[in-house]
Amino acid sequence: MPLRAPNVTRDAVHHPLFARFYARMSVAADTRAGVAEYRGELLSGLSGRIIEIGAGNGLNFPHYPAAVSEVVAIEPERVLRQLAVTAARHADVPVDVVPGAAEALPVKSEAFDGAVVSLVLCSVRDVARALGEIRRVLRPGGELRFFEHGRAPGRVMAGAQRAVDRTVWPLLFGGCHTARDPLASMERAGFEIGAYRSLYIPEKGPRLPSSFTMLGVARRPFTADGPDGPERNEP
Repeated sequence: MPLRAPNVTRDAVHHPLFARFYARMSVAADTRAGVAEYRGELLSGLSGRIIEIGAGNGLNFPHYPAAVSEVVAIEPERVLRQLAVTAARHADVPVDVVPGAAEALPVKSEAFDGAVVSLVLCSVRDVARALGEIRRVLRPGGELRFFEHGRAPGRVMAGAQRAVDRTVWPLLFGGCHTARDPLASMERAGFEIGAYRSLYIPEKGPRLPSSFTMLGVARRPFTADGPDGPERNEP
């Protein structure tokens, strides 16, 4: 069972208007932009105990393979968490939806075989701390599956991403930042980057600042030392 940290409030994130918009938009993206297919690819081959950070309204839940014994789904936003609880009831694998923040995961160290982030690292307040927490809760050799926004390859669009990130985009889209570099952040956090691919959402049509995404896998190495020295376990 998850161990709730005392310094994590029940609603670590509060974006009720965006949450209702996202709940509608994400379902449409799954059906019309092919995102549901990417979710299946993201989760394929997972097994054992999995932690999903930023589960949103639970759209990943139907795609977990039968080899997964349990999913602990962390969602800080109340409206989305309530929708995730409903989605969990219809999942084919056991899903426990838990309040909490990515920067202070309310679970024990090295408790999970895999972790999942799906359009999450763009909106966390502290990417380095969140990835450090994910590394902490993964067993050595455990996989981090990611499906994330990324910095655009071209200078013009990358500049546009930086501009909207400094102004309206985070305000309109629940703290989302489109110009972050999740691969570099994962490497700095001590993960080994495995296979990944870049893609556009939607695949066709005009490019938006959020269209540039990457899907793949990283791993916590089989080592006792993290990027800042020896691993620290909970007391």
